Amino acid sequence: MTCHDFMTFGPVHLDVVNVRRSLRFWCDVIGLCPWPTNAGACELGTQREVLLVLHPGAKRPSSGSHTGLYRVALHLPDRSEFARMLARLMAHQWPMAPTDHVASLAIYLRDPDGIGVELTLNTTERVRSQRVTCAAVETIDADGCIRSGRDPIDVSTFLAEVPIGDIECPLPCATTLGHVHLHVSDIVQALRFYRGGLGFVPALCAPHFGFADLSAGGRWPRRLSFNTWHGYGATPPPAGTAGLRYFTIRFDTPERLALVVHGLPQADQGPEGYRLCDPSGNAMLLTV
Repeated sequence: MTCHDFMTFGPVHLDVVNVRRSLRFWCDVIGLCPWPTNAGACELGTQREVLLVLHPGAKRPSSGSHTGLYRVALHLPDRSEFARMLARLMAHQWPMAPTDHVASLAIYLRDPDGIGVELTLNTTERVRSQRVTCAAVETIDADGCIRSGRDPIDVSTFLAEVPIGDIECPLPCATTLGHVHLHVSDIVQALRFYRGGLGFVPALCAPHFGFADLSAGGRWPRRLSFNTWHGYGATPPPAGTAGLRYFTIRFDTPERLALVVHGLPQADQGPEGYRLCDPSGNAMLLTV
């Protein structure tokens, strides 16, 4: 029996300071495609679907001491596209940190407003198990070796695998908005909301390290993550700060959405779905 996620992500909406500068990053450096729109916002994605929406008008870059978006993660479909992305970022000389988590390969970087971005390749077949000790989070790989999950990637190996063709081509349609990682003010409150309220399943929780990874019931162990690395009790950023406006959760059935919002009386129904905030003030749209 195949496990499937009970949700997927719709577009993540970001407030940005200079929309032209942000478009150069997301389109020229990352490879997203602009979608035609008559509104003031800019929709970006693959040729199949919109993944991000940029809203101009922020007055200051992303803050380093508040709740909000830690990273938005685009999941690449295969190893060759991951290699192409590495080559593309190197060609643009964009600062990045390629990291081997064993369960995934990730490229970390920031957009022009300081918003965290992750470009990920799922490699869960390399993992036997994970465990949290009092001293560290350990990953046991398929060979039984203990790994930190924070090793650097051998970039030269991937550069040798870059597919023949234009490294500047748009991201493939199989690219998805795979997971969202948030700054929250309280791990316990966040777990109560996302687990008890929205139905996410704890996958790797380490409150004493200030983070938790939650799955959506499928084989990918991390669909939504949050941390308190900006401080316990952190407050939402001031108005006009670049960063998360809201993110979109699409449930697999109308019945599941109805069941979830029945237990969330604070959810405000509108034409697109239900809007609400988590206990830390991170806004979201619930829909199907």
